[in-house]
Amino acid sequence: MSLDFRIVPVTPFEQNCSLIWCTETMQGALVDPGGDIERLIATAASLGVKLEKLLLTHGHIDHAGGAGALAQQLGLPIEGPQREESFWIDQLPQQARGFGFPKAEAFTPDRWLEDGDTVTVGRQTLAVIHTPGHTPGHVVFFHAPGKLAIVGDVLFAGSIGRTDFPRGSHAALISSIRDKLWPLGDDVEFIPGHGPMSTFGEERRYNPFVGGHA
Repeated sequence: MSLDFRIVPVTPFEQNCSLIWCTETMQGALVDPGGDIERLIATAASLGVKLEKLLLTHGHIDHAGGAGALAQQLGLPIEGPQREESFWIDQLPQQARGFGFPKAEAFTPDRWLEDGDTVTVGRQTLAVIHTPGHTPGHVVFFHAPGKLAIVGDVLFAGSIGRTDFPRGSHAALISSIRDKLWPLGDDVEFIPGHGPMSTFGEERRYNPFVGGHA
């Protein structure tokens, strides 16, 4: 038995919310429920997945905007991101207004995550990797048995995350990708925060921002 997933694009930013679940227990989690929460609930129900928690890679509105309301509605705990991300989560109401999103409430996650932590989904375990650069408290979730990473806005197919936001750092982002993601293996598939999936090997070879280091 293993981990399965379904990508559900949400919000006007077409952010890839990931519904992940343990195929043995059918317990699951939503990673980055940025909005459209009724659609997310319906998707889980249609697949027979029992939601047990919410996981967050970082605190930007398109990734975290629906988390507070969804957690309250379903009585679910929120795990992640790393605690430096309170900088962004506290600003969710302002982010919502600034980007024309529905009202969003600030919240405190039930569990802040640190580099080297793990999270569980059913009987599956994912490693937590702190990957600052796009935002200070950004984390990546890595399921080693399935060779699957959920990377938020750190890395995309053919691109990398923006670093021009407050507390962003281009040098930190490049270090996060090269020093923390590439060692996980070229054959690891990843779900980015936006756009199509890719593999670390493909991006390590061809991504114009961090490629050419095969």
